Amino acid sequence: MKDKTLVIMAGGIGSRYGGDKQLEVVGPNDETIIDYSAFDAIKNGFNKIVFIIREEHYDLIKNNIVKRIGNKAEVKFAFQKNDNIPDYIKVPDSRTKPLGTAHAILCAKDVIDSDFTIINADDFYGEDAFRVISKFMDTMNNEIGIVGYDVLNTLSENGSVKRGVLKVNNGNLLEIRESSIKEENNELIGLDLVTKEEFKVNRDDKVSMNMIAFPKSFLNYIEENFISFLENSNLEKDEYLIPVLIDKVIKENKMNVKVVDTTAKWVGVTYREDKESVVNYINSLIEEGKYNKNLWK
Repeated sequence: MKDKTLVIMAGGIGSRYGGDKQLEVVGPNDETIIDYSAFDAIKNGFNKIVFIIREEHYDLIKNNIVKRIGNKAEVKFAFQKNDNIPDYIKVPDSRTKPLGTAHAILCAKDVIDSDFTIINADDFYGEDAFRVISKFMDTMNNEIGIVGYDVLNTLSENGSVKRGVLKVNNGNLLEIRESSIKEENNELIGLDLVTKEEFKVNRDDKVSMNMIAFPKSFLNYIEENFISFLENSNLEKDEYLIPVLIDKVIKENKMNVKVVDTTAKWVGVTYREDKESVVNYINSLIEEGKYNKNLWK
């Protein structure tokens, strides 16, 4: 069987949420969103899991989530720290946020030993998303696969959301714009987080939730571009982001990037007020028989 690694990015700080949202309990037996992601991934052929976390969460995750996973998958850890930055570059002491998703993956480079799919710890992706990306990984050949959600399946009632807006042609990704999206006067308005330009988001557009499959070789590309980011960015606030790197790959014709459609509905805890809707949605799936009430039993 082909090795497939799930990389769970759980090192971020939830500024809009106001706490460690990655560890919020949303299931009836103390399950977190991470539990449901790991469960769906293992069910669909992933046999390795890498947690990218802050060091202070190591014991908590190991003694709870990893204990529940048991021997169902091989588990490894990586810590998102600034110890892989050259000495001549200084990250301001005032910066509290991590350096971004691409930097997080770079911190896990030494423990990822196969093709891999990344996800956010605080997003509930739905089993269909894991099914379609796992199927894509079965035949991927030096290409990237992004799970494309219908934008209407990814909005929060409690404020704007950060999404990668996808421009697609015959299943191929032409462009990804890392954006903040809000609903205003029954229209969806995007704010490009790189150019700061506002644009209209169509209601049938596809967006990325950072569920992306990569060949192992992409780790080298992340590393090759990291120094340039550090030398040409405002390290008070800029982030080294995966969507920006993917857009660069496309423009340089380095790899094909495929969009893998899913019918799954996203729920997540972008804001503290989102938690109740996540709990209710998971309970509805349990009532439908999609999950056991005690997930890992």
